[in-house]
Amino acid sequence: MDVVERSNVTVRGPAVGPAMVFAHGFGCDQHLWRLVAPAFEDRYRTVLYDLAGFGGSPVSSFDPERHGTLQGYADDLLDVCRALDLRDVTFVGHSVSAMIGVRAAVEEPDRFARLVLVCPSPRYLDDDDGYVGGFSAADIDGLLDSLDRNYLGWSSAMAPVIMANEDRPALGEELTNSFCRTDPRVAKAFARVTFLSDSRADLPRVRARSLVLQCAHDAIAPTVVGEYVHEHLPSSELVLLDATGHCPNLSAPTETVAAIEAFLEAG
Repeated sequence: MDVVERSNVTVRGPAVGPAMVFAHGFGCDQHLWRLVAPAFEDRYRTVLYDLAGFGGSPVSSFDPERHGTLQGYADDLLDVCRALDLRDVTFVGHSVSAMIGVRAAVEEPDRFARLVLVCPSPRYLDDDDGYVGGFSAADIDGLLDSLDRNYLGWSSAMAPVIMANEDRPALGEELTNSFCRTDPRVAKAFARVTFLSDSRADLPRVRARSLVLQCAHDAIAPTVVGEYVHEHLPSSELVLLDATGHCPNLSAPTETVAAIEAFLEAG
């Protein structure tokens, strides 16, 4: 299958020049960047795509073996970059896709100039070495068990918690609907990859300038996680947004765009 079709790639902005690639988080698709990406189309060749089996990416593009680790998703990202011959890339990744971008940037450092990591987490599990990811092993086991038993019910319960803007219920409903549109087989497999992965060793290997965007109150990636990512990325800055929840690209797009703009203007 053609790479562009496989990843449902959308390209806007100038035909030449620096590229800005957007990657979505778990249970979502490129549509969730609709309030952020257009702000950069006047200067950047903006590229949006869907992770394997999500959104407009055919379910057949999901390969249980290839996508059994985050590296498979990083390879997909690199395939998109190679197919479009993207250079001087500014990668913007939300949630788990932040670490997908980190892995791609480690593998092909000359292709990536900047990383924007929105609500990233290199490891969701707390560790005996003192690392705090926000979830105990029992938490993760319970989450995955609930997802396995009743994916639609899990989606309805978890999406509002992830969005965390109770006064704006339409946001939680949009995320719920996005989760429910995803093939349960793909979602369950990706959830295990997401919540059981460990990308901490990749952080010190990143050469690109990086921006870590952390929300003030995030049940999925708490502040201590954003601080950890910042401390272990060699050339990074941390911006704490006033936004609440795990999806500032939807709940606080103006603040998110402003933070990215400031980062880009700095060099």
